[in-house]
Amino acid sequence: EFVKELPDFNVGDTVKVHLKVVEGGKERIQIFQGVVISKRGSGLGKTFTVRKIASNGIGVERIFPYSCPSIEKVEIVRRGKVRRAKIYYLRGLRGKKARIKEKRPTK
Repeated sequence: EFVKELPDFNVGDTVKVHLKVVEGGKERIQIFQGVVISKRGSGLGKTFTVRKIASNGIGVERIFPYSCPSIEKVEIVRRGKVRRAKIYYLRGLRGKKARIKEKRPTK
């Protein structure tokens, strides 16, 4: 009942998470774009972690519950091909080493 219908994305995918942010009584949409590095849990406690590199080159990770009311929508930018369920090794990689291969669409 509380869990929003989010699109079916996997670890390795690049997603745009549209968040509702209330600032001084005004509501606006903030977009957090990054790579999904983990998915965990089930039911109401289900969460996913998105990692992005900020403008100053510092990695920012954010954990979103699937049941989070402030998530407006999740947009899939590109599908990534990874062989792990949790890609925490991305934290230790910089620049081009941190790239993820694109998943070819299956016919």
